[in-house]
Amino acid sequence: MRQVYVAAGSNVQPRPNLQLAVKLLSNEFENFVVSRAYSNVAIGFEGEDFINLVVGFTTALELPELLQTLHRVETACGRPRDAAKWAPRSMDLDLLLYGEVVGQFPGAQLPRPDLLRRAFMLGPLSEIAPNVRHPTEGMTIAQLWAAFDQTAHPMTPVEL
Repeated sequence: MRQVYVAAGSNVQPRPNLQLAVKLLSNEFENFVVSRAYSNVAIGFEGEDFINLVVGFTTALELPELLQTLHRVETACGRPRDAAKWAPRSMDLDLLLYGEVVGQFPGAQLPRPDLLRRAFMLGPLSEIAPNVRHPTEGMTIAQLWAAFDQTAHPMTPVEL
């Protein structure tokens, strides 16, 4: 079993899509935890604000099967597989950590490099996994979040 953390975000009907994604993932995986949800501006393109959160769970799935499952959930939330990268989206599931696995794989770079640059990934992760050690940085998620410039990336807690 591996401990896994996934960022979930949406700016197209975000509340119902995030509720659906959390429900589908929690039905699929064990030891499921979810952070608070946060609103933040779109990064990389003009668009509606995103709502983001992070989920954690354990799985015995190998990486390709886990990625297929995440893609299935994105599709169930209305995201086409050929959706543009920098555009509005109904669901974006980004694999942040897959145990302590490090490397470049088809469909994933682990740990996800954006984790150290995106408040909407690192902040919520610090809520549910503060003592997890980042596999390449050697610091805990709480330490990384404390050192992060949080004022440059404002997030507002929201209810789903």
